[in-house]
Amino acid sequence: MSILDTKIEFLKGVGPKRGSLLNQELSVYSFLDLLTFFPYRYVDRSQIYTISQINNFDTDIQIIGYVKNKKEVGVGRKKRLFIDFVDSTGSVNILFFKGLNWLNKSIQIGARYLIFGKPQKYGTKISFIHPEMELLKNSSKTPTYNLYPIYHSTEKLHSIGLNSKGISKLSAQLLSLLKDDVLESFSFNMIRDYNFLERSKAFHEIHFPTDTKTLSQAIYRFKFEELFFLQLALLKQKFLRRQKFQSFVFEIVGDKFNNFYHNHLGFSLTNAQKKVMKEIRQDVLTGFQMNRLLQGDVGSGKTIVAIMSIILAHDNGFQSCLMAPTEILANQHFNNISKIAYNIGLKVVLLTGKTKSNIKKQILSDLSNNLIDVVVGTHALIQENVRFQKLGLVIIDEQHKFGVSQRAQLWKNEKIMPHVLVMTATPIPRTLAMTAYGDLDVSVIDELPPGRKPVLTSHKYDKEIKGVFEFVYHELKKGKQVYIVYPLIEESKMLDYKNLQDGYENVKAIFETKGFKISILHGRLKKEEKELEMKKFLDKETQIMVATTVIEVGVDVPNATIMIIQNAEKFGLSQLHQLRGRVGRGSDKSYCFLVSSNKLTNDAKIRLKTMVNAHDGFEIAEVDLKLRGPGDILGTRQSGLLNLKLSSLVKDHAILNSARKEAQNLLESDPDLSHPSNRNIRHFFLKHHANKLKWGSVS
Repeated sequence: MSILDTKIEFLKGVGPKRGSLLNQELSVYSFLDLLTFFPYRYVDRSQIYTISQINNFDTDIQIIGYVKNKKEVGVGRKKRLFIDFVDSTGSVNILFFKGLNWLNKSIQIGARYLIFGKPQKYGTKISFIHPEMELLKNSSKTPTYNLYPIYHSTEKLHSIGLNSKGISKLSAQLLSLLKDDVLESFSFNMIRDYNFLERSKAFHEIHFPTDTKTLSQAIYRFKFEELFFLQLALLKQKFLRRQKFQSFVFEIVGDKFNNFYHNHLGFSLTNAQKKVMKEIRQDVLTGFQMNRLLQGDVGSGKTIVAIMSIILAHDNGFQSCLMAPTEILANQHFNNISKIAYNIGLKVVLLTGKTKSNIKKQILSDLSNNLIDVVVGTHALIQENVRFQKLGLVIIDEQHKFGVSQRAQLWKNEKIMPHVLVMTATPIPRTLAMTAYGDLDVSVIDELPPGRKPVLTSHKYDKEIKGVFEFVYHELKKGKQVYIVYPLIEESKMLDYKNLQDGYENVKAIFETKGFKISILHGRLKKEEKELEMKKFLDKETQIMVATTVIEVGVDVPNATIMIIQNAEKFGLSQLHQLRGRVGRGSDKSYCFLVSSNKLTNDAKIRLKTMVNAHDGFEIAEVDLKLRGPGDILGTRQSGLLNLKLSSLVKDHAILNSARKEAQNLLESDPDLSHPSNRNIRHFFLKHHANKLKWGSVS
């Protein structure tokens, strides 16, 4: 056992009470946790000001002087300690309102002190509130500091003396104990090639920097280490998957595929779609399981790629299944595939939680007897009694809405792993995709089909809605259709339902008198009612669809040319982008109006401005990543993977690219990390990453 595994309470100056609070407040449980609890900023303390030189009130500074006088004023909670502090150029006030008894006893009138804190100006007088005060016993000697570390702390830790300075003292105490206990994590070649600081020195420099140059070197080293080992774990998983999971070889591009491609496709594939199909084709020829993530913006043509992959599987004698997160989306996929299946002779069925028991029983029997070619469904597909005779391809849509274990349930009964294609219409920034889904191969459809025009987007305030509705009226007269969406927030379903009803009544009052018909769609409707409202809108029986976000996926109406999003400030960027993608499905010019209140947070302003100016989903996703961080974008299932202590996927993409490339090169040359030169990497990986990620150890 390493000294770094020692519980934090056993560090001198900690003990059980402080140790317990460090556990609770900062997740610091061991010596290693404290060692890797890095400062979040540094203050330059190389300069000492005189009082007359103080003119910057935005940052901490330090001055040296004497305590001229001190006095307590007020009683009870309003008691304060005031100190008159002077040097040869002037005077300032120092104010304390906590720990007064101890401070009053320890601060000496006439003594010389170094003061460090942020000055504040009230009228002509300068004050310091709760600064650090260091007694200078030698009246002629001035202490020298360079870069001073500042650590995150909490109110509870402050109350037991573990403010930033207290944590700094513990870090210094810990570093003084460590001699040969900090083991190197990189190989000699990596240290030489990247000119890394040695790991032991880097810890000293990141906590107590000698200068800005060595601090930068230490920070770079630890960011690289963090990202390198994360990528190594992900890529190792990918490598093991290729070794372990053999799959079927789809050698044939057969009659049904060629018949569909030449006679029923009806349009030319984009270059991006062709590229993705080529990547899938290469995967299914290797004999190992395809494990591919297909990203594509709204309307980019992912579904046709999925359908062609299904036909390819069928030509090679295999069954396919497609799982979607909602019944609406499953129904849409079923309808799309059924149209094609009819032309080329594929048997397709739909299986959801609402499938009647007698129909479900027949489906399960036919699946197990290979009488069904494709099954489309929801979570119902992962039930124990769903068995295939020859499952060769699994397609999962909106994959981020399923956990890893849920996805794996689809092929739990298979002796040979089927190929897996997971799709998302939520664009994921490249840096995030290569980290969160690093064990998948990633394909991107980054090109819209010909004829698709960008949706003209504008931001309007509530007071401008009359003008928006006048524009809507002119579009409706041309025979076009309109969506009007209201937010649905989980915590306030009743309130949102009322807002939707109020909005519906308002829209009716304005447009029904002019001869237009209106549908309403929300989560409280029964399945049959939803389908009826959607069908009426699709068949142009109604011209306006008033809805909640249930139309985010599942409704594809080429004739709809206007999307109005009410209370747009309540939506996230990803949702706004998905909703906007409901229009512009045809060749006509389309419009999106983001309607908001006047009171907007800064983040809301950025979101709305981004939507007005940007149309590329990946560009929008990059902004979303900066605003929300990776955890929120990925959801709770994957966000634990990205608890990075120092590095940032937003700011450190260059380091991430270098670290991933280094990890790839390493695994290609030494897949088992068994070469003596990689002993440090192997040891560090096994201790800190392999078991934590539960992806097996290096063989």
